[in-house]
Order: sequence, then C-alpha cells, then structure tokens
Amino acid sequence: MGLKPNINGRGRLARAITGILTLALGAAAWLLQWPDSAVTIIVVVCIGAGLFQLFEARRGWCVMRACGIRTPM
Repeated sequence: MGLKPNINGRGRLARAITGILTLALGAAAWLLQWPDSAVTIIVVVCIGAGLFQLFEARRGWCVMRACGIRTPM
C-alpha cells in the first residue's frame, strides 16, 4: 500500500489551512485550560487531527479519497 498523491494543489492548500486551524484550536484549549474534564480529550483530538491534516497536505494524499469517498478538491 503506497500513499500515492490523490489530491490537487487546491486540496493540499485546503488541508494545510484546516490543519493549522485545528492545531490552533487545540493549542487554545490547552492554553486556556478550561475547567472541564473533556479538555484533555479535545486537545489530543485537535492536535492529532491537525497533524494528520498537515501530513495529508504535505504528501498530497487524502485518506477519504483513498477509501473511495469523492471530495470536492
């Protein structure tokens, strides 16, 4: 199984932007330390998703497209 590029430049840009925004959301939740037990889960999920989106942007590969789901970009 190879990670062959399956998205174009617009898709890569969209994934990079959403990855950065998701990382920023995770960082904001961590820095604000909201008094909620779910904050740790939110931070981990946001940072993990943001890093994965940046990985997709860098490789030009989309996991949803690899699974056969058509995306606009």
